[in-house]
Amino acid sequence: MSQPPPPEPRYYELGELLEAYAETGFEFTDTVETPGPGLASYLRIAARDPARAETAVRQIDDLLSVGLFSEEIADDVEDLPHIRPPMGTSVEDCLRIAREHLIRFLQDPSQVPSMKPQNHWEWNERFPGLGQLLGAYFHQHFLSFYDSYDDALDDYVSEVLPEDKVQVAQDIDELLAMVPSEQELDSVTSILGLGYRPPQGMTHRQWLQQIRQRLSNE
Repeated sequence: MSQPPPPEPRYYELGELLEAYAETGFEFTDTVETPGPGLASYLRIAARDPARAETAVRQIDDLLSVGLFSEEIADDVEDLPHIRPPMGTSVEDCLRIAREHLIRFLQDPSQVPSMKPQNHWEWNERFPGLGQLLGAYFHQHFLSFYDSYDDALDDYVSEVLPEDKVQVAQDIDELLAMVPSEQELDSVTSILGLGYRPPQGMTHRQWLQQIRQRLSNE
């Protein structure tokens, strides 16, 4: 009999929000008027799925109601990225400011400007399916496990759900439309977990298009 999956951490979405802060310097830099780069990064991701921001607000409310230093949530808080507040303010003060920005966002998600991801966290959140494929099947040691690029892709295709293939195909289409240059594709695919250059004689664009075609034919 299979075991049920472990429960999600109590503050799983707040953890993702704080990861965005960690990626941009481990500091709360929001003001009442303007979100800092970490929160701005999170909001761009949440604009594609506003329910995430709703969850973050609920989890902030829960944490503040229980108390950041409560023994009840000590283990949960310890697992969160530890972000530094500005001098003279507390973490709770900073979370309240972030909460207000999230509430304003939820009132009108279209207010978030559209732009390319600005950091590693945001790229991986923006293209999760492609990150899973590249990071899990084409990492820097993948040729120790597979005889070729095609073997690795065959394994991926045989293991993942149909909806995951659709997601990766969509990720590839969006990435190629967003990133026109080969140099930037090299950088972004590395961020997403690619540990090798594409097969010999192929550009990143050609290889990704080939993968997309394979997934579309499955």
